[in-house]
Amino acid sequence: MKVSKFGGSSLADGRQLQRVFDIIQSDAERKVIVVSAPGKRFKDDTKVTDLLLAYAKATVEDTDTTDIIETIKNRYHAVGKYFDLPAYELADIDEQIDHLSKKHYRSFDFLYAAFAAHGEYLNAQLVAKVFSHLGVPARFVDPKEIGLHVDDQARSATFDTKSYTTIAELDLTTSERLIIPGFFGYTQNGDMATFSRGGSDITGAIMARGLSADLYENFTDVSAIYAVNPTIIEHPAAIQQMTYDEMRELSYAGFAVFHDEAIIPAIQGGIRINIKNTNDPDAPGTFIVPPTEVQQTRPVTGIANSNRFSALYLHRYLLNKEVGFTLRILEILKRHNVSYEHMPSGIDDLTIIFDKTRLSQEQVDGMLADIASDIKPDILKWLPSYGIIMIVGEGMRNRIGALTDIVTPLKENHISLQMVNQGASEISIMLGIQPDLADRAVKAIYDNIFES
Repeated sequence: MKVSKFGGSSLADGRQLQRVFDIIQSDAERKVIVVSAPGKRFKDDTKVTDLLLAYAKATVEDTDTTDIIETIKNRYHAVGKYFDLPAYELADIDEQIDHLSKKHYRSFDFLYAAFAAHGEYLNAQLVAKVFSHLGVPARFVDPKEIGLHVDDQARSATFDTKSYTTIAELDLTTSERLIIPGFFGYTQNGDMATFSRGGSDITGAIMARGLSADLYENFTDVSAIYAVNPTIIEHPAAIQQMTYDEMRELSYAGFAVFHDEAIIPAIQGGIRINIKNTNDPDAPGTFIVPPTEVQQTRPVTGIANSNRFSALYLHRYLLNKEVGFTLRILEILKRHNVSYEHMPSGIDDLTIIFDKTRLSQEQVDGMLADIASDIKPDILKWLPSYGIIMIVGEGMRNRIGALTDIVTPLKENHISLQMVNQGASEISIMLGIQPDLADRAVKAIYDNIFES
């Protein structure tokens, strides 16, 4: 049995859904289908999730929602019309869209989560209706039905692993295809709560582990995962196989093809993952597998970079000798509800790296003020934009000269680094760099490792 997840680009319109239907119909093992919300149909289009968030904002601000509601409905109606789905089949979807602004929510965060989750929630219902209309028995499965529970974080929820027990009881003996919305689960209070953006990958991995699937297929709009961002390197090397840990490191650092948190259920269940292209389903794609199944042919599997970080630099003489110094810093972060990503340090220096997408200016200002008053550093500097490059490969374990292959091309291209972190992971080296130099640095490293 396979669990197959389809991303937003695969479900953007009727033509794309026809491709999805053909893929599902071609393989009887594709029993469980996890769907995202409809994505962009063309470059300047708007994803349905973003339309729903605009609807949520208008609801909160008590402004007119007529146009945005009509736009959202039209996205689902256009797909139904493509397949000649009777209008009455879409009536309940219209009602649910209308009802969103009339429900009571226990906080604004849960309101936004519920609106965002409905992109997937409604699309799964529509896909089940279309499949049945086309002669393939299909059933919409609400995550509530299978007890897919999450914690109480409305918009960055964590899956409750106790839910695997009820997921395992899902009946797969019928000929029905089961259509499950991705991206969200239910709190113990019955509220919809979403995973972080792109979280339909997480739902797919949860279902694959819970049902002990033979394979988790993740269909997207690329035929493979590439060793580097194709916008930086033209026609980069495709990765045929990679390990769970390699994918997790690369996803974290900028590879947007697969959500880094979705790797965890796959690791725990030993589920193989196949990244495939909806528009080229016969292409083998990229397999993500346990390390024992991969034969390394080169030390580096991929190079990723992201500018979504900020950094705090702190200098104070003899900080390495002060017992509890790091604890005092962490207590200040906790006070302001701030999590950090990395904390490389020296004898007199400390850099704390943050994901700036999770920070408000209020948190930054409060944190800096408390560090200045409580810690009294000699130098305290905030870097609002900070780039990170991650060079990842199982072949780097205990390899002599790995850092030389990375740093030498940077020196030859006159590119300076702000930080090098080697040793935190055996399979990766992390570089801190000025954001405007990141693409040049990635190209220099790629050319030296993959083209030499």
